[in-house]
Amino acid sequence: MVNVYVYGIDQFVVGEISKELTPLLANVYETKEEEVNFIAPDSMVFHKGVEQTSWKAIIKVDAPEEMERVQKQVFDLLSHTIKEIAIHVQVEFTYHCRHDVFEYKNEAYPSYLTEENQVDLQEQEYDEDIQEGEGDDEIYTGDIFEEHDCCNHKK
Repeated sequence: MVNVYVYGIDQFVVGEISKELTPLLANVYETKEEEVNFIAPDSMVFHKGVEQTSWKAIIKVDAPEEMERVQKQVFDLLSHTIKEIAIHVQVEFTYHCRHDVFEYKNEAYPSYLTEENQVDLQEQEYDEDIQEGEGDDEIYTGDIFEEHDCCNHKK
């Protein structure tokens, strides 16, 4: 499993570049695309109190230790793509033993959502004749303390 954490770049931009980079990284790592994940935490990069988002991207790659041999290729690939989005790119590699990673997969569902298997939620239809405050969303205007026996609100 290869996890690529991207800090200092908008989450949705990371989502878009993951489409391009996932197959390329899988190829360099000689693994299946299903083994490559991008994580884009809701984060910003700061230096001395000044926001650096989209100025400096910090990427952390966590991969199995036997993949260390291709880290220069991975750096070249990531920096080549990210330099189009951020001015500076820093990539930090960490490695783990494969036997230290456990995963449960529910066989009733696909491993990942894809554009083909996502549920397409249609916008809920609303009766345009109902005005705000009518029907189920009517605002209660009575005395909510009417039956309450504390705070001298009992009537």
